[in-house]
Amino acid sequence: MTRRGAFALALCAALAASGCTAIYRNHGYVPTEDDLALVEVGTSTRQDVATAVGRPSSSGLLEGSGWYYVGSRWKHYGARAPEEIDRQVVAISFDEGGTVSNVERFGLADGEVVALSRRVTESNVKGIGLIRQLLGNFGRVNASQILNR
Repeated sequence: MTRRGAFALALCAALAASGCTAIYRNHGYVPTEDDLALVEVGTSTRQDVATAVGRPSSSGLLEGSGWYYVGSRWKHYGARAPEEIDRQVVAISFDEGGTVSNVERFGLADGEVVALSRRVTESNVKGIGLIRQLLGNFGRVNASQILNR
């Protein structure tokens, strides 16, 4: 084998090996323990938390429910589907006065799958179509029922 052939073969092998390397991507933001140490339960307010930790990317639906910081680490490997290998959620709850009532940290192992309902209305409850339901009422109603006699 010539020197050029050996170089081309080594180059192809290096490119093939680099194509099989996993790529890790981080999404979201989770405050560090040092940042969370600045948040005191019972004394810190929303503004104190925003200054110490920053505003979250998501919050609860209710006004006083809390702030949620979510960070995920994903592994992308070749043509496979991405796999979430780590997730951290920091939940900071507030009371009605806007004071911190609780600080919690959850990991990927603490998560649960939540089944969402599709909220689809059944169009054919009895197995009868709309036209058949409308036409089926003609024989059931008589004039005395309408006139209350």
